[in-house]
Amino acid sequence: MNAEFFNALDDLERVKGIPKEYMLEKVTAALTGAFKKEHGADNVKIVLDPEKKDLRVFSVREIVEEVTDPKTQISLEDAKAISKRHTLGGVVETEVKTKNFGRLSAQAAKQVIIQGIREAETSNMIREYEKRREEVISATVTKTADDSGAVVIDTGTSEAVLIKDEQIPGETFEVGDRIKVFAVEVRRPGQEGPIVTLSRTHPGLVRRLFELEIPEIADGTVSIKGIAREAGSRTKVAVMSNEEGVDAVGSCIGEHGMRISSITDELRGEKIDVIEYSDDPTEFIASSLSPAEAVSVELDGEKSAKILVSSDQLSLAIGKEGQNARLAAKLTGFKIDIKGV
Repeated sequence: MNAEFFNALDDLERVKGIPKEYMLEKVTAALTGAFKKEHGADNVKIVLDPEKKDLRVFSVREIVEEVTDPKTQISLEDAKAISKRHTLGGVVETEVKTKNFGRLSAQAAKQVIIQGIREAETSNMIREYEKRREEVISATVTKTADDSGAVVIDTGTSEAVLIKDEQIPGETFEVGDRIKVFAVEVRRPGQEGPIVTLSRTHPGLVRRLFELEIPEIADGTVSIKGIAREAGSRTKVAVMSNEEGVDAVGSCIGEHGMRISSITDELRGEKIDVIEYSDDPTEFIASSLSPAEAVSVELDGEKSAKILVSSDQLSLAIGKEGQNARLAAKLTGFKIDIKGV
């Protein structure tokens, strides 16, 4: 155990932020275990001295009247011969000189340092991801899909895995692609699953992209009241103006559709319907069917509605495989029954 070891602890504290005292405790425990394993002795005390950059090993024996185990006990008479200050029930620490322990100590210390670095990197990673939870993260694809369909991305904090289920259906990636992902969940060590769950299918990604691309949403002039999404196909976003004279839908779409098109491009062509929110359920339900237009909306019970549309609008209102009606129902929270007239 030489100066290089203690210097390494100083470096870990400075570069990785691992307290030296914490690492000394870990190393002391590991060295104690290594010594016990080698010598079969439980009465050992390891002393690491960072000031002198030194390691010392002591055997610890209890002072007793009658010795039954010489390895762990010493008589009061023999203890007094070492120091007259020793008393019955105390302990005597005797330094142990062992040539073989140098190799064992180096191996044990190395393993503890490696583990300490891993723990520190994991803790730092978790802290960084916790700061970015439920936020959009810009990432770069570093490895394309494996057999499971997962891709590896560099988030700037670490490399992470974007699993197939969290990718937009049908999208493919090349190394070097720049993409945006949504940090859904961060797990602590010991919890099952990856440290961070990243997604491109979560509705939160759409919300954050709107906040990034639309100043009126970022500053609170326009609010997002709800999102219903079927990733890779279609999303409906309900918005409301908080300031008189501001067109909430127009603000989101932008001049010549520039604002919404940049979001659509990031989502690989996913269609986005921007809906005017209303506190009046009939108005909100009618708007939610966009791009179809409703002739009338009749509330049928607390969370159910009957909607009439012109016959030429019926297929548009229902949508392919019922998608438009399904998203409208999800957005508004109403069970929707659509009929043509």
